[in-house]
Order: sequence, then structure tokens, then C-alpha cells
Amino acid sequence: MSGAEEQATWTEPARGCRGCGHGPLLRVLDLGKMPAADDFPSLESISGGDEATHPLAMDLCAGCGLAQLAEDDTVTAEPRGVEPRALRDQAADAVSRVAAGGWLPGGGTVREFGSPHGGSWLPLLTDRGYSITQDPADVVVDCFGIMHEPDQRAAFARRAAATAPGGVLLVQFHSLRAIVEQGQWNALRHGHFAYYSMDSLRALLRSVGLAAVTAWEFELYGGTVLVAAVHAPADADPAIARIRVAEAAVADPAVVRGLQSAADHQAHALRAWLDAENASGRTVYAYGAASRAVALLHLAGARRGLLAGVADASPDKQGRRMPGTDIPIISPAELVAAQPDRILLTLPDLLPEVSSRWPELDGKWVIDVRESL
Repeated sequence: MSGAEEQATWTEPARGCRGCGHGPLLRVLDLGKMPAADDFPSLESISGGDEATHPLAMDLCAGCGLAQLAEDDTVTAEPRGVEPRALRDQAADAVSRVAAGGWLPGGGTVREFGSPHGGSWLPLLTDRGYSITQDPADVVVDCFGIMHEPDQRAAFARRAAATAPGGVLLVQFHSLRAIVEQGQWNALRHGHFAYYSMDSLRALLRSVGLAAVTAWEFELYGGTVLVAAVHAPADADPAIARIRVAEAAVADPAVVRGLQSAADHQAHALRAWLDAENASGRTVYAYGAASRAVALLHLAGARRGLLAGVADASPDKQGRRMPGTDIPIISPAELVAAQPDRILLTLPDLLPEVSSRWPELDGKWVIDVRESL
């Protein structure tokens, strides 16, 4: 990239950074205009050239290091998803590990800031003797919820106020390091306003009087981090330093910008695979009408002639279509009845669950189409 092109990528929206309020902001990923990620139209309203699309881009703050959704003009009613077993299992594992670390002595109060994707840790904590409150609580939980807040500093301030003196805030997030290292460019979506490194999260916590004191890492989504934070001052244990060292590269905008080439490569690979399967007379379906599949299918130019349907366990999505396409969303039972030759799994974390639930589909699941070309 030339010096002039590098300079042209810098932007300074009137709002500034969603975290620190300043900047400057560097554009690191631009997917152009995309269908709204959570607007699953009715099947009868077959997609045409006039379907609404919206800018979808990621900026990185050179000041605080927060990766963030550049803008979002979508207004959608997200159909309720079904919480996957992988997420439930990870929640149970997380609570066990937090308790083992001495952070859940029991008998106190708990408050949760939920995610629009569903799921809750409250049953796991009430089983340990905690009572639910809307007042400042001894334990405050946010599992993948805070990224849905456009004003990040205000969102962290609300969670700090909800954490009682001597209490702990537990925040879980999809690691920016995992997103970048694994080329998970389609983690970027409308309604997801922030993508955290440990340093950017610590900066947001400090801005509202909290300090990150320890952390746990999980394999979910390719890499998630759970942070425990308390009212400052407080010292961090070695787990924080270890994660910071591992994440050092994502402070470099040039490294994060690798998501752009990952997007182009994956979209081209998917289209080539779909074309090859179609030319060979094989029928292809997908499983998982996830929001992150919207941009992938749109970039690849997928259509019903190439991808016959997308199965999903959510009744609220069945009978609709994938945004920006004419591809119908069907039930898992319809997928089994169709007996396709190939099934593209849009969320790899679902593989253990779908494999055990529908053994008759063994051998049909495809996660990385590049391995099939």
C-alpha cells in the first residue's frame, strides 16, 4: 500500500472512538455494503436487486487499541436463536474454573447483563447459592453481551456501577487475537460494536474505575477470554500478563488488516467450491443460519441454485431466507430428509453437537471448503 493510500484509510468520525472517545481511527476491514446480519426476511419476499444493504467495516483505534464497528444504520428485530451445546458446556466450565479460583464463595447476590443471542449463567450461579438482584451485586456477569453496546464507555460504566464494593465483574469476550490469527473476518457484523484485546479491555475497565485481576482462556469460537475485574486499585496476576504478551501483534493495524485478504480468499474459495460441487451434480446444504454466515454467503454470491438451503434449529428463523439471497432456512428434520451430498457447517463449534444429534449425516459435514477443492 502506498503512503497516499495509507493516509486515505484514516478516518475520524464525529463520534470518535467508541471506547476512549478520541482516536484516530484506522480502517482495517471494509466489506462494502452488506444485508443486515439479523434481518431474516420472509421466504416469500425473494431477494431482488433492491434489498437494503448497509456499510460494514471495522476501525481500529490508534489510541486505546479498541477494534470496533465503524457504523451501523440497521434497525432489525433479531430472531431468537437456540443456544448451542458448546456455549452451555463452556459456561459450566467457566463457572467451575472461576469458583476454583476462589471468586465464587457463595451466598451472595448476582446480576447478569445478557446477550441478545440468548443463554444465561444465572441458573449455574443460583445453584451455588446466589440470589438474583437488580441492585449492585457481589457477582456481575456479562457473557458476550457488552459487545452489543454502541457506546462502550457508557456500557462499562453501567457494569461498574452494578458491581458492589468488594464484588467482581466477569466479562467474557471473543478474543481479537483469535479473530485475526484465524482469519475470522466474518466475526464483524452489524450489532457487534466492539472486538477486544486484553489491552483495550483493560483501558475500558480503568476508565470506569475497575481493574482486571485475572483471566481464563477457552477454545470456544477459536479463542475466548473471561476476565475478572474488581474496583481499583488491584494488582493483576500473571494470567493477564501472559495474554497481553500473546496478543501484542494485534496492536499493529497492518496485522489486523490481514482480515481483508482473509475475507476475499474465503469468499472466492467458497464460490469455487460451490461451483465445483454443482458441476459434479452434488447437492449442497448448509447448517447454521448464523449472523456471521450472512456476509460470507453474500460475498461469495451464493444462491439457491448452488446452495439448496440452510438448516437451523431456531423455529423463528425457519421458513425465512438468508439475507441478500434466495436461500431458504429450513428445519434440521428437513435437512435430514433431503440427504444432501455435502453440508457446509457455518459454525465449526457445532460439529460435536450436530454429529451426535444426527449420526445419519456423518461424512457429509464440511468445515473448511479449501480442504475439499
